[in-house]
This record gives sequence, C-alpha cells and structure tokens, in this order.
Amino acid sequence: MRNMPLFPTSLVGSYAQPDWLIDKSKLAGRFPPRTRAQELWRVPDLYLAEAKRDAVMLAVRDQLDAGLDIITDGEAGRESYSNHFATGLDGIDIHNPGTALDRSGEPVPVPRITGHIERRWSISVEEVRQLRQLTDNPIKFTVPGPFTMAQQAQNDYYADISDAAAAYALAVKAEMADLFDAGADIVQLDEPYMQARPEEAARYGVTALNTALEGATGVTCVHICFGYAALIHDRPANGYSFLPQLKDACCNQISIETAQSNLDCSVLQSIPDQTILLGVLDLSTHEVETPQMVVARVERALPYINKERVVLAPDCGLKYLPRDVSRRKLDAMVAGASLLRARHS
Repeated sequence: MRNMPLFPTSLVGSYAQPDWLIDKSKLAGRFPPRTRAQELWRVPDLYLAEAKRDAVMLAVRDQLDAGLDIITDGEAGRESYSNHFATGLDGIDIHNPGTALDRSGEPVPVPRITGHIERRWSISVEEVRQLRQLTDNPIKFTVPGPFTMAQQAQNDYYADISDAAAAYALAVKAEMADLFDAGADIVQLDEPYMQARPEEAARYGVTALNTALEGATGVTCVHICFGYAALIHDRPANGYSFLPQLKDACCNQISIETAQSNLDCSVLQSIPDQTILLGVLDLSTHEVETPQMVVARVERALPYINKERVVLAPDCGLKYLPRDVSRRKLDAMVAGASLLRARHS
C-alpha cells in the first residue's frame, strides 16, 4: 500500500445507496437484516447485478471526488453489512431461519446453524476485483467478524457458541486471504457485538478474532461501534464497554466512533499500538459538520495518541443517510484533514 499523507481519510464501510437501487422506506426503522432480504431491492432480478455494479461506481466516484485517500465499494451491493457473508457459508439453513435477540432485545430472524460452518468458495472476491479496477487509491473491503456472526445466529449444531465463533473465524480467515490476493489493501472485520455483549466477547470473542486475523498478508482493521445512529440513538455515558481489550487483537487498525458519543478520548491510551480510525462525523443528524468541527474532534484525541496513528472516518457506515448529506459530510471531513495537516505538519 502506498504511503499515506498525515491524517488520511476513509469511509468505515458503507455509503448511501441510490434510491433507485434500494427501498429505503423498507430499510428505515429496522435493524440490518441478518437473513436475506430481497424485498429491499427496487431493481428486478434480471438487472440487479448490473445495477449493483453501477451503484459501486457511483460510490467510488463520490469518494474520489470528495478527495478520500482510502476507498471502499460503499457496500453498495449489500442488503446489510453481514448477511451477504453469513448466509453464504455451508452449515447454514437459509430456508428455515432461526431467531435471536438483536441489540435492542427484540427477536429477529437470523441464520440457523445446522451443520459445520465452512466457506466452500470466496464470497466477495469479484467485488474486490471490480473495486481494484475503479481506482489506484488504496482500497478497503469489509467482512463481518466471527464473534458478531456467532451472536447473530441460532446455534443448533455446536456444543457451545464459542465453537461456532471459532468455525466462523476460519471461514473469515480464508476469505481474507482471497481478498488480499484479489487486490485489497485493507480488510476490515466488523465487530459491533463486542460492544453490545462485552462479557461474551471477553470469554471467546478476541480469541475468535485473532484466529481470523493471524497470518493476514495485508493491513487489517477491526470496527467496533454502538450501532447505526439511525437505529440506536443513545450512547452510553461511560463510553465503550469493550475497547481496551482490543489491544490484544492482532490487527493493525481499530475503527471507533467519537463524534456522536462525545467519547472521552483518554481511553485511547489503553490501545498503545494500533492505528485508530477516529470517527469524526456524527451520523445521528443530517446537519453537516464544518471543517473546524472535524478539526476539534481530532484535536481532542491528540493528547492521547500520536498524530501518525490517526485516520479520519465517519463514526460508522453511511448507509442510512441521504446521499447528498453523506457527500457533504465527506467534503467536510476532507477539508478538516487539510486543515489538520497544515496545523500539525
């Protein structure tokens, strides 16, 4: 991966999908689907694959036009951050879903584990190849983490859910290897359930995560958050319940949110080694930050982390925001990064 400027900029993962592609009225107010949700797409099946590719091109163009340094596919072809991968593995009965509690405590349909979890073939390598063709910038691709997938499943096969997480970890590890081979510079594992269920995460989450991460041939990142701001509005007053524990994760980067939560950034002292993707865009509001607000959110972290270890990013994915709002927030973030470089170079 080429050398990055000071205070590089990146999406966490998702970008606002076009209204012609996905029915946002069906997406609004529901947690990201764990099982397949074909009803979200506005485009007929015959044209859906082409429409998804076109949406990726739009997402990449918006990122490049805004001046982002690291580019994702915006997860433009996905129904959610996790279900494309979690429902593509052997050992999952996709026709008879199970039930599990979501982060709000409500029961939702989830993949049902009925056999040994295994990845028979790559699930996302073609998306990485497409993304690689669209830009010379470093590219990042996201995969759901093994702990979160285990939490988002009904286990009808393994003796303990930790065994399911270990099997998911091996599937993720194999997928990551193929994604790096296809041209990904960074692969990010999304682990929001580590924050939601810290006791279980402490019991087996980091072990499963490290199984997936060990031996990676490119840059690895772990994203941990409080959930999509459009769906989970409150942030805990005491900050993260599971963040210092990630110092033991063998990843290169950790992605956190600080903007909406007004996080006490002194917690960054507990993560002394990894690069931090610092969330500087509040996704709970359509109000667009000024570049000066972005600067202030970064500078409140700098007493606790070396500037060379900071990447600017939104708090989380932009999936639930309108595209015009998302684009203007990216413009503000990039402008803020330019101000920071002038001030701290």
